[in-house]
Amino acid sequence: MTAPQDRKTTHFGFEEVAWEDKARRVRGVFDSVAPRYDLMNDLMSGGLHRIWKQFTLSQTHLRPGQRALDVAGGTGDIARGLAAQVGEQGLVVLSDINGAMLSHGRNRLLDAGLTRGIAYVQANAERLPFADNSFDCITIAFGLRNVTDKAAALASMRRVLRPGGQLLVLEFSQPVAPGLKPLYDTYSFRVLPFLGRVVARDEDSYRYLAESIRKHPDQETLLGMMREAGLEDCRYHNLSGGIVALHRGYRY
Repeated sequence: MTAPQDRKTTHFGFEEVAWEDKARRVRGVFDSVAPRYDLMNDLMSGGLHRIWKQFTLSQTHLRPGQRALDVAGGTGDIARGLAAQVGEQGLVVLSDINGAMLSHGRNRLLDAGLTRGIAYVQANAERLPFADNSFDCITIAFGLRNVTDKAAALASMRRVLRPGGQLLVLEFSQPVAPGLKPLYDTYSFRVLPFLGRVVARDEDSYRYLAESIRKHPDQETLLGMMREAGLEDCRYHNLSGGIVALHRGYRY
């Protein structure tokens, strides 16, 4: 029997937890925040998340009739943009490990009139249930930092990309603009939990989200992880002074 001190662990925010326990705890966070997720995104970012997502969509280079996958797609913002790019003759798959988020996203897209050319799959990013070479573009926006085994998720996404396909990873990162980091820290650890308590009635979940950003790999580390997963021509774009970065890589 494995001794307790030998058990593999990982971070859940600033807390160290058993490796196998993180997915369950992340699921609890998003079960809680799903109903107010879109409102909180607007409040937390001052609406900037919409600009970051639009920039991501501008980099997909998708054409009508192609196939796209949005991993950890939450409430469907990226998937909606992808659907406009590939058209009804193409296919967009919105996937998320969390059933509450996926249901919320599906309802939002149906309310927007998207009924054709889009599918919904509850899936773990580390073990995507799709055939090799399935998609021309894969996106994951603000989801990778919540994945337990990020290396496995990157490898899984590369596997289901078609040759010539592109992976786009939009995620919070490390501020690089002079003087921004202390202001960002104050905002993250004081304002975000306050908004979580007042608006979403869940201070702990938003404290976790702030902490998870600090534990996520920085720009250069994530770039190296993408290369190790077998992606090529990898690069990144800092947005809003490095608060967010868009990483991209190709399967050739």
